[in-house]
Amino acid sequence: MMRFKYPRTPHLPWSPGATSDDIHQGNLSYFTGKQVVVTEKMDGENTTIYPNYVHARSLDSRFHPSRAWVKALQAKIGYKIPQGWRICGENLYAKHSIEYRALSSYFMAFSVWNERNECLSWDYSKAFFNQLGLVTPKELYIGLWCEKTIKNMVLDTKHQEGYVVRVAEGFHFKNFAQNVSKWVRTNHVVTDKHWMHAEVVPNRLASNIPLKNKGEEDE
Repeated sequence: MMRFKYPRTPHLPWSPGATSDDIHQGNLSYFTGKQVVVTEKMDGENTTIYPNYVHARSLDSRFHPSRAWVKALQAKIGYKIPQGWRICGENLYAKHSIEYRALSSYFMAFSVWNERNECLSWDYSKAFFNQLGLVTPKELYIGLWCEKTIKNMVLDTKHQEGYVVRVAEGFHFKNFAQNVSKWVRTNHVVTDKHWMHAEVVPNRLASNIPLKNKGEEDE
């Protein structure tokens, strides 16, 4: 089965967290005239779930305590994922730079890819996630691309890492950089070292999460 490393997401021109080592979105005309979806960028570990495998950004991710919960999730839902498909999202079990105290889940899905390596539309993706009992990051804006509107969005940068813009329609993997961009807060820590080699401090789930789901954090 083919496995794919999630692409690096280019920064929007006004992203204050972009560094010289990052990829920058140099042509916003890709979004002109298109419906886009802006979701909150969560501070976790990029993770891909297949029918029979799960990995972080590295295809051969080694064991880490923070990955145990999402591995259990893959074992629970993997059989519902069609062969050749994969789900990408954020593993939020461990605290990184932001402490979450009321998560709806330790895994938030943001894209689903089919056997042709196509990212499905946002509406189709959400319907698929719903079938699997998965949640998505908070939607901050849905509508026609408007640079002024998106540029002027205000985030609580103490508790929010940033946001991600994607076209609402589907697109092919090779065209990722023309269909997805991000805004990241100033001085956000981007290295894994600060949490990968420290004691795992779990984020917290919201108090209204069903007890059966809370119990999964110990699987």
